[in-house]
Amino acid sequence: MIKLFTLTVAALLTLLSCTKNDMKYSVGQEWNYKTRPIEANSTLTILKIEEYPKTGKVIHISISGLKMRNPDSPSGFAEKLTHIPMSEEALDKSVTKVYKENSKMPDSLEMDGYSTWKKEFDKGDAGVFAIPVSEIVSVMEKLIIKGDYTK
Repeated sequence: MIKLFTLTVAALLTLLSCTKNDMKYSVGQEWNYKTRPIEANSTLTILKIEEYPKTGKVIHISISGLKMRNPDSPSGFAEKLTHIPMSEEALDKSVTKVYKENSKMPDSLEMDGYSTWKKEFDKGDAGVFAIPVSEIVSVMEKLIIKGDYTK
């Protein structure tokens, strides 16, 4: 009985010693975030979580429900960004609440974006966003309008 009590207390102490961020994000979660005013219903989805010695935790997301101007789209708008690598700190400052706990697993387009990023990151030619999600959307929109998004 004493051993069971000791094990139970040890397990609870271990759980309580974890910070909120240790368990905050998981693959498949869909989050509400501080959006641009035009995209109040936009959400982001956690695709992959990795830890790197120099950059720390990198959280890969996709963003849907966007209304980014895109002259190459028949509608004139892009509705999704399929892969964005972010620092945990920037994501912490962006998200507001979990929208769905197990939204979906990454699709092939999202993972293609990850694979491309990973190759460039390993060569030292790609990084991680450290700005809020809404600012990333604005930056990407400007690049799309200028035609610089593939460079």
